[in-house]
Amino acid sequence: MSYKFANVKTPVPGPKAQELLNRRLQYVPKGVSYGIPTFVERAEGALLTDVDGNTFIDFAGAIGTINVGHCAPEVVEALHDQVDKYIHTGFNVMMYEPYIELAERLAKLAPGDHDKQVMFLNSGAEAVENAVKIARKYTKRPAVIVFSRGFHGRTLLTMSMTSKVKPYKYEFGPFASEIYKAPYHYSYRRPEGMTEEDYDTYILDEFKTFLKGDVAPEMVAAVVMEPVQGEGGFVVPSKKFVQGVAKICKEHGMLFVADEIQTGFCRTGKTFAIDHFDVVPDLMTISKSLGAGLPISGVIGRKEIMDAANPGELGGTYAGSPLGCRAALAVLDMIEKHDLNARSNAVGAKVMDRFNRLAEKYDIIGDVRGLGSMCAIEFVTDRATREPNKDVVTHLVAEANKRGLITLNAGLFGNVLRVLMPIVITDEQLEEGLDIIEESLEAAVSALQTR
Repeated sequence: MSYKFANVKTPVPGPKAQELLNRRLQYVPKGVSYGIPTFVERAEGALLTDVDGNTFIDFAGAIGTINVGHCAPEVVEALHDQVDKYIHTGFNVMMYEPYIELAERLAKLAPGDHDKQVMFLNSGAEAVENAVKIARKYTKRPAVIVFSRGFHGRTLLTMSMTSKVKPYKYEFGPFASEIYKAPYHYSYRRPEGMTEEDYDTYILDEFKTFLKGDVAPEMVAAVVMEPVQGEGGFVVPSKKFVQGVAKICKEHGMLFVADEIQTGFCRTGKTFAIDHFDVVPDLMTISKSLGAGLPISGVIGRKEIMDAANPGELGGTYAGSPLGCRAALAVLDMIEKHDLNARSNAVGAKVMDRFNRLAEKYDIIGDVRGLGSMCAIEFVTDRATREPNKDVVTHLVAEANKRGLITLNAGLFGNVLRVLMPIVITDEQLEEGLDIIEESLEAAVSALQTR
């Protein structure tokens, strides 16, 4: 097969990659996983080239980190400028303007017309941990509610908040206390015969019952929700559910926290996914595509809540590094200049059109869903039983890799194909990537049938 952009010259891993892989296996623990056994040499836009000269179309985007593309010129220029001035002073030792400028811009971008404050950290997990710290400090309550199939990180607290046992939690306990998991809205897997409207009512009633049977709302500091679940399978809840949970939070003095680590910065066709639901969160966590590959994360929240902590109670040595702040400022410029929300919606429309056509052809496709360019296919063995079909996704991803496409699975059962291509991907690259998914699915189905 011949493609214009994807070009796998040698089976992966090639000779140079194999040499590096051998060194990796010797010196890096196997617990640090990898998706494809090769090593990048250069990257640009939506294309990755490995050390053996193979070129891949990137539909993974470093798990949603590269919305503005690899090595975006504006970001690279900002980083070169910053490196020439100073690399790090520690904001808690000597402050620097990029931190203040970024906080100011994000406070204005975030939902709500109330006064907001912003703090910066290094990773998504750190942002979630600090949102919990702030919520507990402000409310003087200990408990945190999260949702089934949610993913919030791999540190002790965020691992405790995450649902998927393997590979994230198995034999890593004991876990943090006062974490409670509530049912999340999942329309595709609603009880058979139940209408969408009835399911909305049902799942909100389940949440109210949860507050009676699992944890008293008077003990809850925060309810942490991914507006669209990422690792959980790109599950998109209904507007009524999100608004209903937010309303219950307000009634009981529980803070509503939107975890926008994977959904933020145009992935869903809006700057923040929570904007789709007309809900203003009390706190919001951000990371991933904020820095275009630079480690930076943050918590945005109501001023009175963010100010509850005393000096020295929040922060970290590298939290909000100058390089991360400059990269993020360049990302915000790109979002505005290139109208990346509109581009995300355009990309998503093409993806959903192709996925829906595949669903007409293959009865192992149970559901096609997404917001903006955050799109997914859920595979089943049978549409009637909706039994998860992990095998076809495993084969599909492997076949795509052979053809020069990097993509990811997701979901509690690993039966969801998700796409997180850079939003700046060209139309030609996007169509070629979708062609590869279609060809890879056909090959996967054929292989499983003859097994």
